[in-house]
Amino acid sequence: MESSGGNTEPSGRGPRVLVVGGGIAGLGAAQRLCGHPTFRHLRVLEATARAGGRIRSERSFGGVVEVGAHWIHGPSQGNPVFQLAAKYGLLGDKELSEENQLIETGGHLNLPSVSYASSGVSVSLELVAEMGSLFYSLIDQTREFLHAAQAPAPSVGEYLKMEVSQHMASWTEDEETKKLKLAILNNFFNVECCVSGTHSMDLVALAPFGEYTVLPGLDCTFPGGYQGLTDRIAASLPQDVMVFNKPVKTLHWNGSFQEAGSPGETFPVLVECEDGGCFPAHHVVLTVPLGFLKERLDTFFEPPLPAKKAEAIRKIGFGTNNKIFLEFKEPFWEPDCQIIQVVWEDASPLEDSAPTLQDAWLRKLIGFLVLPSFEPAHVLCGFIAGLESEFMETLSDDEVLQSLTHVLRRVTGNPQLPAPKSMLRSRWHSAPYTRGSYSYVAVGSTGDDIDLLAQPLPVDREKAQLQILFAGEATHRTFYSTTHGALLSGWREADRLITLWDPQAQPPGPRL
Repeated sequence: MESSGGNTEPSGRGPRVLVVGGGIAGLGAAQRLCGHPTFRHLRVLEATARAGGRIRSERSFGGVVEVGAHWIHGPSQGNPVFQLAAKYGLLGDKELSEENQLIETGGHLNLPSVSYASSGVSVSLELVAEMGSLFYSLIDQTREFLHAAQAPAPSVGEYLKMEVSQHMASWTEDEETKKLKLAILNNFFNVECCVSGTHSMDLVALAPFGEYTVLPGLDCTFPGGYQGLTDRIAASLPQDVMVFNKPVKTLHWNGSFQEAGSPGETFPVLVECEDGGCFPAHHVVLTVPLGFLKERLDTFFEPPLPAKKAEAIRKIGFGTNNKIFLEFKEPFWEPDCQIIQVVWEDASPLEDSAPTLQDAWLRKLIGFLVLPSFEPAHVLCGFIAGLESEFMETLSDDEVLQSLTHVLRRVTGNPQLPAPKSMLRSRWHSAPYTRGSYSYVAVGSTGDDIDLLAQPLPVDREKAQLQILFAGEATHRTFYSTTHGALLSGWREADRLITLWDPQAQPPGPRL
C-alpha cells in the first residue's frame, strides 16, 4: 500500500489530513491548517496537473484571459477573496479605491453599450435601458419571498413571466415594438441564466432565491489573472503538500485502516486513488465540485452517504456557463464599447423556443464583453449557459468559429465582416472532475440542502469523530457559486478541525 509519506514518525504527532481538490476551497483549507502546528501531516490531492480548480487564467492573444472565474463579486471589506488579493498586491488602485468598495450594484450587470438585433439593425439603447430597468426591478422582487408564508410561484422564471405578462398589458406601442421589447427581455433572462449557472430560470427556486447575499463593491477583475491568487496560496504551502494528477476514486470511511509504516495505528478513512495508490487518514476535507459529486454519487463513497445527504446532492442545482473568446485583427466596435448585446427578434421569454440544438444553440448566446485591450489584440468574450452551452462543447473549434462569424455578420449587417483570427473557449461541462460551472438552489431544494451538504460525516459524532468534511462553493448557504463562498467554506472546515484538536485555538481571520 502506498503511504502518504512522512509517516515514519511515531504516532501521536498530530492527525493525518487529506484535502481532496486543489481549487480555492481546498487551497484555503490547506493554508489555514498549515498555519497551525498540529497539522504537520497534510496532503492536497489534486486530480489535474494544476492548482486553482474553476479559477483558471490562460496566456492567450498576447495577454491573460479568464477561462474560469472572471470577477471578484462584491470587492469590499467583507469579501475574503478581495482582502487576500489586496494583501498579495494583485489589484490595481482603482479596484482598491474606497469609492469602488462602496458602490452597491445589487448584483446587476451593466447595460450594453450597443445592442444588435438578429435582422442586422441596431436596437435603441433607450428601449434596452427601459427593459433592463424593468427586468432588474423584477429580479429584486424575486428576492423578497424568503420569509413569505408562500411563494407566488415555484421558480424565479415562472414568477418573472407572470410579472412580465402583467406589465405587457400596459404597453402602448405598436406590435413590432412590443415584440422587440419581449425579445430584449428574453436576452436578460438568458443573462440571468449565465449569472445563475442554469439552463433556465424555471429551474431556479423562487422562495430561497433571496438568501444569496450580494456584497457591496463594483465587481472587478485581476489585471494579471485570477489564478495569480490561487498560485500565491499554493506557493505558500510547505513543499510536497500538493500532489498533482492524483484523481480520487473512492473514499472509504467509517473503517479502521492500517498502514505498514505506522504499526498499531488505525485510521478511520482510506482515500483510494484512480492509480491504485491508497492514503489512510484521520480526516478528509472534500472540496470537489458538486457536478463531480452528482456524477459519482453511487461509487465515490464506501459505505454510501446517508440518504439525506445523497438527496441534497441530487436536489441542489449545478449548471454550465461557458465563455468563447474571439480575437480580431481590427475591432468592429467603437473604442468606448464595453458590452455588445445580441437580441433575437423572434424570441420571447413567454414562449418556449423549441428548435433543435443543432440550429439553435447560438440563440442562447447573450452577447460579448469587450476585454480590456492587450495590444495589438482585440478580444471579445461571449457568454452562453445551459444545455446549449453543453452542446457547444461537443462542436469542433471550426464549427463554433464559423457559426459565430455568421452570427456577427448577420447582426452587424456587414456580410464582409472579417472572421476572427483565433478562438479559445471554456468547456466546463466536459471537464471530467468538474462537470459544469457552479451551483444554484434548484426548484425542490432550499438553503437547508446546502447546509446538509456542508455537514461533516459521520453524522452521529458521539460514536465516532469527524472523518469527512465538506467544502466548496456549493456548501456555502449565502455565497454559493462564488470564489469567496468557496474560500470561506475551506476556512470553515479548517477551523472545524483546528477547534477539534485545539479547543483553545483562536482561528485567524474573518469567520463570515
